[in-house]
Amino acid sequence: MADLVVTNAVIYTSDSSLPFAEAMAVRDGRIIRVGNYSSVHDLTGSGTKELNLNGKVVVPGFIDSHMHLIFGGLQMVRVELRGVNSKDEFVRKVKEAVRDMNQGCWVLGGGWNNDLWGGDLPVASWIDDITPNNPVWLSRMDGHMGLANSLSLKMAEITNYTEDPNGGTIMRTTSGEPTGLLIDSAMKLIHLSIPEVSVDDRRDALVRASKLALMRGVTTVIDFGRYFPGAPVELVWEDFSDVYHWADSKGKMLIRDLFRKTGRVLSQWIYLGGVKAFADGSLGSNSALFHEPYADEPHNYGLQVTELDSLFNMTKASDKSGFQVAIHAIGDKANDLILDMYDSVMSSNGMRDRRFRIEHAQHLAHGAAARFGQQRIIASMQDYFFLTYLNSNSQQPEHLLDDANSAEKKLGLDRAETGSYLFKSLLTSNAQLAFGSDWPVSMHFFVANINPLGGINTAMKRIPPGWENAWISSECVTLNDALNAYTISAAQASFLDNDLGSLSPGKLADFVVLSTDSWDDFAVEASASVKATYVGGIQAYP
Repeated sequence: MADLVVTNAVIYTSDSSLPFAEAMAVRDGRIIRVGNYSSVHDLTGSGTKELNLNGKVVVPGFIDSHMHLIFGGLQMVRVELRGVNSKDEFVRKVKEAVRDMNQGCWVLGGGWNNDLWGGDLPVASWIDDITPNNPVWLSRMDGHMGLANSLSLKMAEITNYTEDPNGGTIMRTTSGEPTGLLIDSAMKLIHLSIPEVSVDDRRDALVRASKLALMRGVTTVIDFGRYFPGAPVELVWEDFSDVYHWADSKGKMLIRDLFRKTGRVLSQWIYLGGVKAFADGSLGSNSALFHEPYADEPHNYGLQVTELDSLFNMTKASDKSGFQVAIHAIGDKANDLILDMYDSVMSSNGMRDRRFRIEHAQHLAHGAAARFGQQRIIASMQDYFFLTYLNSNSQQPEHLLDDANSAEKKLGLDRAETGSYLFKSLLTSNAQLAFGSDWPVSMHFFVANINPLGGINTAMKRIPPGWENAWISSECVTLNDALNAYTISAAQASFLDNDLGSLSPGKLADFVVLSTDSWDDFAVEASASVKATYVGGIQAYP
């Protein structure tokens, strides 16, 4: 007999063999039958719980294909600078944070976006007077740039004579003095000075972030570990051994997590899945690597943060050992370099089911979308990142960020409108699309920014606030395409499709009950909220 039978629902299965059903039976955490009510009725017994959903839409549990779970949980209780739109407010937030801190304690946080106050970059002198006894590190919203105060620069021994590291930049005044801003690999100089976060704090962060994910219908995350380009592997591995393994052994895992290092299943809660590297920086920090220079910085083409030979050797060795490889690439040149490199590795190592990934793939040169399909490269893209980064946070309309104009400023109108977030072009080219949040790196205005339903709306509509029409309307996708990118395609992108991604017999019973009871309205309006989240057939939220 079934433990749980779901009835009277509109179930979107993400399984092409049976796209829709009205009932589903679950036993021991897995789906045993999907179909109409009569097909599951014989599985009900005295111990079976029946869940009558009165016509509500049910979808598979969302898979966030790219996030930094513990880092996000830590950021939730740090200095929050998202939405700050003036120098005065920036300084006030830091001053409030320092007020209750002991001398010598680090002030950590971030999320600032200089575009909100006109584009001027912050400098250490903004906060030196209010933080004379506390080192400070405040990362930009995209995680590719951060501000240090003079005390933390001193502790990291960053002076006029410190050379820029490979793949990074120390911003300086005309006299050569560091301004406090560090870009990409240069951020490591500060990170090495910041004390390690305690095990207890990281464990608390895992629970805090997991509860947030469940609220948004996310039942599985692909965790890219601590965020900064060039993060030492041993730091990332500490989170697995000290936090994830502990939570799994103590029965405290709330969501499923694929941790990117090796490639095997440890339990129904933790999967180990491959390696990641960086090719370039970000558009917001003018460090994404492009074929043409930035329109607002004519001599700047961006940064290649890892040498190509090093990337090739790492990719070839990892692939030969059977590990999946995922590489961060945002600018069009960075994407072309990685596509070329992947092609070389495949030719060298021979054909197999490797599912190479490019993380972000935000800006593509002409013909690159077709290459994703031809080479079977997975485009792991952040569509909700597109919403917040491009348009604004729809839940805080007082802080509108119309990055369509910002992208035009940085790239020029033609480049911005022909190569940015090519969702439909990639799908048309038979590329596989996997959506995620990049949380907390891409959150702009507030912490609670894991939001697949917001991402689905974005991918379908692409309408910036105040606009009447979509931005690059030809790149809008259907509801089915967007849902698949958060479910079955996301599972396939991480070798999880045997257990997750669709509501099919034999798979884990992770599903989300939505507020809407009309599939047709959902397909048109792209609007719904999470009513309940189930993991392994057990209600996990609310």
